[in-house]
This record gives sequence, structure tokens and C-alpha cells, in this order.
Amino acid sequence: MAFFFAQFLTGLANAAALFLVASGLSLIFGVTRIVNFAHGSFYMLGAFIGVTLMEILPGHVGFWGSILLTGLAVGLIGALVEMVVLRPIYRAPELFQLVATFGVILVIQDLALMVWGAEDRLGPRAPGLRGIWRIFGEPVLKYDIVLIAITPVILFALWYLISRTRLGVLVRAATQDREMVGALGVNQAWLFTGVFALGSALAGLGGALQLPKGGADLLMDFNIIGAVFVVVVIGGMGSLPGAFIASVIISVLNVFGVTYLPQSTLVLMFVVMAVVLIIRPYGLLGREEVAGEHGQVGAPETPIRPYPPAGQIAVAAFLGLLALLPLFADQFVLILMIDMVVFALFAASLHFILGSGGMVSFGHAAFFGGGAYAAALLVFHFDTPMELAFLFAPLAAGILALAIGWFCIRLTGVYFAMLTLAFSQLVWSLAYQWRDVTRGDDGLVNIWPAEWLSGTVPYYYFTLILGVGGIIFLRHVIHAPFGYALRAGRDSPRQAEATGIDVKRVQFGAFALAGAMAGLAGGIFVFSKGSVFPTELEIAASFDALIVVFLGGVKTLAGGVVGAGFMTLVEDWLTRLEYWRLLLGLVIIAVVIIAPEGIVGSFRTLWARIRHKEDAA
Repeated sequence: MAFFFAQFLTGLANAAALFLVASGLSLIFGVTRIVNFAHGSFYMLGAFIGVTLMEILPGHVGFWGSILLTGLAVGLIGALVEMVVLRPIYRAPELFQLVATFGVILVIQDLALMVWGAEDRLGPRAPGLRGIWRIFGEPVLKYDIVLIAITPVILFALWYLISRTRLGVLVRAATQDREMVGALGVNQAWLFTGVFALGSALAGLGGALQLPKGGADLLMDFNIIGAVFVVVVIGGMGSLPGAFIASVIISVLNVFGVTYLPQSTLVLMFVVMAVVLIIRPYGLLGREEVAGEHGQVGAPETPIRPYPPAGQIAVAAFLGLLALLPLFADQFVLILMIDMVVFALFAASLHFILGSGGMVSFGHAAFFGGGAYAAALLVFHFDTPMELAFLFAPLAAGILALAIGWFCIRLTGVYFAMLTLAFSQLVWSLAYQWRDVTRGDDGLVNIWPAEWLSGTVPYYYFTLILGVGGIIFLRHVIHAPFGYALRAGRDSPRQAEATGIDVKRVQFGAFALAGAMAGLAGGIFVFSKGSVFPTELEIAASFDALIVVFLGGVKTLAGGVVGAGFMTLVEDWLTRLEYWRLLLGLVIIAVVIIAPEGIVGSFRTLWARIRHKEDAA
């Protein structure tokens, strides 16, 4: 029992930094509705700034003063990011900001690399708190006891700020009805900036507080952000008490998981999140009204109709150019085009459910990687012919989408997105840890196409036919009655139900179809590369697809395809440079601010204005 108690105390201590970061993210989402994926970057900045200040300021006062100064500094950085990057795009769809925050992640990563270098920085011991105390005979770090004591104080201070001050009243009012707060004369811009700065400061405090238990490194942002989102979603988006309870649950479970179920540590928190969301769709203490939008806000879009003759001729000419490409392009260009077509099909499958169905998935890579693994496993273990294994890729991905969609479709908004992320992480952990079957991080290799497709040119045409054919098929489905029913459920589910449309069934079918098409892209991918690794199932792969869809334009049919082509070319060019993440992040932020409707949407709007002026003339 003494050992169990000591483990429990360790979990409570680990919950301190996690709660600080999660409470800041919860505050930011509750007021601004920003899905801030850059929140982990502020945590990383807190660690680096904190360790730098602690090296300058000595003693007890210097240590605790450094932590407070770190929170202030990161809060100011957060306010600057909000004013420069996010304020210009508040009128864009709510989840559109995640593209901008991903750009912020890339910028901060390279800036941290430039300032502090690539070496990890060890955190100093807290003065006067070195060593251990024995509780019931079991050793417990002194600093852990201090963290356990600090956490309730921070929770009470936040509760008092939100519940008993004028600022708290404004924050709670903005959480419930932002438009009414603006109508009452409150300056929403500065309110949003203040809340974002406070949330960023809390993340910075969390990064500085954990220094004696760890240190500072350039991977901290990605290592913490998954756990932070899990905590916020389990507790309920916008709920500080919920974030505290969830932080304790996740931290304690992780400590006991490391001791008794070490193979479960990668996915234990995602399993807990999936179970909670299935039982309580809006988290432990969350409310339905703060669940967020479906990714489609603003003015209704114009009705979708086929391309006019001029557009059809342009598309046909472009496809003809792609067909003639092997006559004048070298092998490198053909391989780059294969990658681009595969990525475009993957993005188009996500765009199908996001743009037409309003379903924002954070785990779409599960189907892309699932299809790739399905084909590779048949070839690797059973020597299955390439043709048969390839056909199994979209089938397996579609079945996986049916299984995951059965649980996810009942949710909406951010909660739907996070549940898809949870299931995606379960699939990733299966591929990563089931080494006897998948070979873990060593991957499955020597998965080459049949002899008649072994050359670059034959496989290029194979990819072009199936990739472009899949994109055209999705476009025809969007124009079919099924596609109109899907958009009706996105725009007005109650009215759609009243007209006899089974909205959930239509969404379920669309989710399965999108999964199958992503699996088709995965099948093409695995035979083009000759291998597949768990990285194809990671969160980053899903975010890449989301980014290109938003960059291309959510409310356009060609958004996913154009965004994929744009991103592939930009990455191929920028990755040759030393600080390519910084430049890529700035490019993403610039596109988001200058063209909030996406590349295709902005060109369409510009063309409509030109035509309007010509008609007026």
C-alpha cells in the first residue's frame, strides 16, 4: 500500500505541469474557440526561457523568480502571436485557425533552434528541495511534494479569477455568447488578446515548473500537445475543474501504466479519452454549447455545379500535359509527381468529408496508413501477388473506417475530431508495438510492385490513372444526390432530418467512403516506396492532410488537390534550406492571412469580382 501511495503522489506531481498547460488551452478555446496546436510551443518556450533565467538568477529567489518571469515573457509572446497571426483571421471558419497555429509551431521550432541550439538543456535542481522525503517508508522527491501543494493553489487562483472578478465575468460571458458581449460594448479584440496571453503564460509556467524533473528540448512541444488535448477533451472543452480532474486521472494512470503495463503507455490516455467520449460525448464537465462548430461557418456557399466548358477544357489540357510528362521529364520529376498525386488523393478523401460533410477528422492518416499496411502485410507474410494485395488496401481501410465511424459519427465539432484522433493513435500503436507482425519502427520493406509496373514510367501512369480516377469519382459523388444529402446535413441537420434524410447514416457512409479512398492512396504509396513505417499513421500525417485542405480551400471542390500540389512543391523547395521550417511556417501563415478562403477560394472570389466589374461596365 505504501508503494501504491508513493506512485499516486508521483502521478499527482506530474499532473501539475500538465494541468497548467491544459488549463491555458481550455481558457483559450472557451473564449476564442481557437484549436491552438501551437500551445505546446509556448510550453517549450517556457522551458528554454526558464532554464536560461535560472542560470542567470541564483538562489531561492532566482529560481522561483525565474518561473514567474518566464510566465510573463511567454504571455507577452502569446499576445504578440494572437495580434499578428490570429486576429486577422477570426472571421474565418473556427477550425481554420489550426492551420495558422501549425505555421506558428514551425516558426517557433526553428527560432528556438537558432537561439538555444539543438542540444538538450538539463534543468537545475530546486534550491532547498533536493533529495527525498520518506512517506510510509517509500521515497518521494521533495520537489514532487511542493508541486502537489502548488497545484490546488493555482486551481483556486484561476477559479477566483474566473468566478469573482470582472475579467472573469467577461470571460465567462464570452464563453457563452461572444456576439452579445460585443454588443454590450466590450472590446472583444483586447479580451481575446488578454485571454490568449493568460493561456500562453500558464503554458510557459508549466514548462518552467517541470525543469527540475526534466529539462528543455526541441521535441517538447509535440511530446506534450497530445496529452494536453486529451486532458482538455476528457475534462470538457472550456472547463478548468474538468482539466484538473483529467490531468490527475491521466498522470496517475500513466505512472501506474509504466510500472505494470509498459506496453500500454503510448495509447493509455487515448483509450481513456475514447471511453469517456463514447459515454459522455462532451467530456466529464463539458457542455454541448461549447463543442464548437462543424468547420462550416460564415455566409452560405454558392451552389456547386459542374465546370463550364472553358473549365473542362482547361482540366482536360492539364491532364493531357500530365500524360505527356514522361516524354520530356526525368525520373526525379516523375517520382515527385507520383508523390503529389498520392498526396492529392489522400487530401481529396479528407476534403470529401470535411468540405461536403463538415466532419473535421484529426485521424484520417489511420486509413491512409491502414491501407498501406494491409497491402504490405499480405505481400510480406504471405507473398500475395501485388495486384491482389493492392485491391485489399481500400477494402481494409473502408472496413476500418466503418468500425471507427460507428463510434465517432454520434459526435460533432472538436469532440468528433478528437475521437478520430484517439482511434488513429490506437491504430498507430498497434503498428508500432506489434513487432511480430508489423516489425514495429523497422517497418515492412521490399514491398515492390509487379514486374509489369517495376519501372518509374509504368508506375507513374498507374498512379495517374488510379489517383486522378479516384479524385474524379469523389467529385461525381459530391454532385450525386448522396453528395447533396451530405451537404444538407452539414448546413442544417434539423431541416435535413425533417425532409426525410437520415443525416447520421449519410455521414456514416461518407466517412467509410473517404476511408476507402484514403486506403487507395495508401496502397499506391506503399508500392511506390517499397516500404511502409508507423510514421504514415502518426498525428503529423493527419495534420498534413488537414493543412493542405484548408490551404486549398474548404468550400471548394478542388481545394484538397490544389493544396496538396502547392504543399508538395513548396516543401520540396524549402527543405533544401537550413531553416526550412521557419520559412514554411511563414509561408503557411501568409497564405492563411492573405487568402483566408484558401488558394482556390481566393482566386474564385477574385475572378467573380473581375466578372462583376466587366458586367457593370
